[in-house]
Order: sequence, then C-alpha cells, then structure tokens
Amino acid sequence: MNFQQTFKPGQSDRNAAQAPEASTPVARKPVEDDKAMLRAARDLTKDIAEANPAIYWTDMLASALIGYGALAGAILVDNVAAAVALGAIAALALYRALLFIHEISHFRRGAMARFGAAWNVLVGIPLLTPSFMYEGAHVIHHKRTQYGTVEDPEYLPLAMMKPWTLPLFVIIAPFATVGLLFRFAVLVPLGAVIPAVRRMTWARFSALAINPKFRRRPVEDDLRQKVFWQELGGAIWAWTLIASVFVLGWKPILIAFAVFSVVATVNQLRTLVAHLWENEGEPMTVTAQFLDSVNVPPPGRIAELWAPVGLRYHALHHLMPSMPYHSLPEAHRRLASELGEGSTYHGANHPGMASLVARITRSTMARR
Repeated sequence: MNFQQTFKPGQSDRNAAQAPEASTPVARKPVEDDKAMLRAARDLTKDIAEANPAIYWTDMLASALIGYGALAGAILVDNVAAAVALGAIAALALYRALLFIHEISHFRRGAMARFGAAWNVLVGIPLLTPSFMYEGAHVIHHKRTQYGTVEDPEYLPLAMMKPWTLPLFVIIAPFATVGLLFRFAVLVPLGAVIPAVRRMTWARFSALAINPKFRRRPVEDDLRQKVFWQELGGAIWAWTLIASVFVLGWKPILIAFAVFSVVATVNQLRTLVAHLWENEGEPMTVTAQFLDSVNVPPPGRIAELWAPVGLRYHALHHLMPSMPYHSLPEAHRRLASELGEGSTYHGANHPGMASLVARITRSTMARR
C-alpha cells in the first residue's frame, strides 16, 4: 500500500535469490497449482470465514483512540524523550488503524457499510488516505491473470532490479505525506474546474500503487458517490491542516507529519517484504502467487507490529482473499497442522523481516 513511486524494472531471473552468483538467466519452471492445498484451504476454514463486526469496531476504534491520544500528547509535552516515545506509540497505533483500508477493500458490496464510513471519517480522511484509494484498485492485485504483471498496481520485480532501488524504495516513503497533501489541497480543487487535471489525478494519483506504469481506469459507477464525498472531505481537511499553521503555529503539523511519515516508512518496509518480488511479468497460478507472497507466523511477536491486521499472513491472504483478518491466525494453524512442514504451504512461511530483506538484497546484487 504505497503512494505511487517511480522505478524501472530490469532484466530478471526467478532463481537469483537461490543462486546469486549466476551470470546468465536460468529458465524458470512454471509452478503448477497444488490442488490438495487449495482444497484444504477451502474445506478447513468454512466455519471461520465470516467477519465479526464487534472485533472490527473494537480494534479500529481502540487503535484510532490510542493513536490520536498519543499524537496529542507528543504535541503537548515539552520533554523531548516523552514526545518521541508518544510519537512512536502514535505511529504504531495509527498505522494499525490505517491498515483497515485493506480489509475494507475486500468487503463484499454493501457489507459493513457503517464501518467503512466511520473508518473514513476517523482515519482515512484525517490521514489523507480515504478508502477509494484502495477500493476497486487493490482487487486487481488478486486477479490470477493480472497479479505480478504490468497491470498490477501493487507489484514490481524488486528482487530483479538494481541494488540502489531498494534504499530508494524506502527513502521515498516519507514524502508520501507531502504528496497526499498536495493531491487533496491542490489537484482536487483544480480538477473540479479543469477536466484534464481531474483525469490525470484520477489515472495517476488515485490508487495506492508502487507500479509507475499503472493507470487507473475511469471511476467505477459503484464508487462514484464515495469518491465525491471522500475527495471533498480530503480537500477540506487538507486546507484545514494548512490553515492550522496560522492558528496553532508550526509545531503541531510538523509533529503530526513526522508521525505520519513514520507510518508511511513502516508500511513501505512491510511492502518490501510482503512478496518475494521474483515474477518477471507473466501470469501465475494461484500456488505460484502464494509462494511469491510471505507469511511471518508465530512464534515471533514483532511481526504483529509491522504487519498488523492480518498482514503477517499475507501469503495465506492471497490464498483466501475474503477471509477476515481475525480468522487468519486460526486458518494458518489448521493448514500448517494438516499439511505439515514439508508441504507447499510451508514454503511461504518465513522467520521475519531481517531474513527477507537480506534475501531480496542478495537477489538485487546478483549478476544478470
């Protein structure tokens, strides 16, 4: 989930991470679907496939309350150490609250509409990331024929690119906050009177994408009304933030932007290890997509901080996109127990962020 970046994929090699010293590309063998795993995923999880609204509401509201409370504390306290500690708490809590945008993008049409509306008012618009920036666009990332291709807004073959692309990919993340402010404060009002600006803004800056070649198609009819109200709210809020400088001074907005920049950076790091990024652009089977995605299951606990709201089970999510986030831990436990360590399912499980960053770094350093 990222504001649009600019990278150019280079030539790639599926086996680079396993054979970093290879000097010529190695032909990649297609991955066939593991039908036993797909059946197990379907049959073992039928009873936990329904979302529990009480869990969604409690988790989202608690995260937002803690986040905004800690942010207010960071702004008001005079002690630098206390402000930094409160800022860190605010970043983690607001990050968790923000990532409910991923769940909202997978709701069935009309499902939990009040939750989505409340999330936009409490989190999406205040963080200048309303849900339309994921709804309708994120589902492309789950389509079998589009995942990992040039049409996928959320995929780049990062493991096959140059080493300098990885630090750039992370360093650019904090600027997303400024980019989003510019989008809503400048481009949205201009687009209201200049159709060409409106079309450009929608096509290029209306999806949380990392693929610079992605262009969003004209707004879908079922999203049109949402987009209008969310963009209006975002524009009003953007100008409220700008006006606050003249009323409250620079300190509140600078601290808030620092916290939001940390949120964007943590999310970018999570994105960096959400997949292995080893696809060269061709369509993949469901199993191949699963193996190109990442689970970071227990016993490690820190993953729940940098990949909350079920995203530590990102590979499992690609196997069952409609499974609610609160059911993913149990679904993982059942599948891991049923299929065993030597199974295809086990192949998507990884110990943590450090090993994944090391893997992708080695891959970018391979000679091709």
